[in-house]
Amino acid sequence: MSTCATVSRDLDEPVPGTAATATTWLLLEQSGPWGPRALTSSHLDPALGRALEGAAQGTGVRVALIRRPGRHADPGTTAVRRVYAAHTLPGDPWLRSATTTDPRELLGVDFAALGRGDHRTFDRALDGRAHTGDPLALVCTNGRRDRCCALLGRPLAAELATSGVPGVWEVTHLGGHRFAPTVLVLPYGYAYGRAQAHTVKEVLHGVQEGRIVLEGCRGSSAWERPGQAAELAVRRATGEDTAGALSVVRTEDVLRADDAAPRWEVTVAHVDGRHWRVLVAQGASLPPRPESCGTSVLGAPARMDVLAVRALTATALAG
Repeated sequence: MSTCATVSRDLDEPVPGTAATATTWLLLEQSGPWGPRALTSSHLDPALGRALEGAAQGTGVRVALIRRPGRHADPGTTAVRRVYAAHTLPGDPWLRSATTTDPRELLGVDFAALGRGDHRTFDRALDGRAHTGDPLALVCTNGRRDRCCALLGRPLAAELATSGVPGVWEVTHLGGHRFAPTVLVLPYGYAYGRAQAHTVKEVLHGVQEGRIVLEGCRGSSAWERPGQAAELAVRRATGEDTAGALSVVRTEDVLRADDAAPRWEVTVAHVDGRHWRVLVAQGASLPPRPESCGTSVLGAPARMDVLAVRALTATALAG
């Protein structure tokens, strides 16, 4: 039987505009198996998991569990855990790291401040500091969420780790099982679908040089999905690959009939002062198919279709 990832690939479903959204990622190392909702169905104290979910709600922070690639035995001993926080908005992206033997220390973080990009609350609660190592490559491997993530994600994570790529972790959930293997790269927060080892290596090399690789890119988690598609469209139209060069500064609904698909006008700004207006429409990926291996319900996954990219003049901006 075909998997959701196989069907999506065979139908050439587009990946831009499909990344999970989060201005800030908070990552906690947790060994052992993960359940479908990993924060409350793993060897992490479920009460702590629920508290973290509640603290993050509405703040722009997304909490996920990470573990090293390989076998996932959990001896049950109190171990030193790695913790990361990454803010992805252009202008001042950062990646902080810390260690803890008591993950309840994360409840000392001001999640609203963290979502706004203030890392001081993370540093105070966990003695955090700037991460000076390599960028992180987070590969979704949670087969209890969707089997494609295990079947395709775990071999990719293992291959990257075995070949000596630093900064590789398995992660609980990045959304979009049908694009497995999926990868999130920090600190810039761009997600990738249908990833292969050579692409991930190129992406990480690009990050070290301050570049964004567009091959397989689903978008930046800093933006909502119309903005993700619009920013990538401007990069493709202009050849701009510098990280942090573009920002989504406005997203406006386009008036439409009640039964029409949503449309947006997205304004994308360059640090040099140039602006573009991008028309994005929500389409449906056909034919209907299960959007996940965990369901037999047929659906038509939403897609972000870029209809036009227009450079704005000073007069248009003033208007």
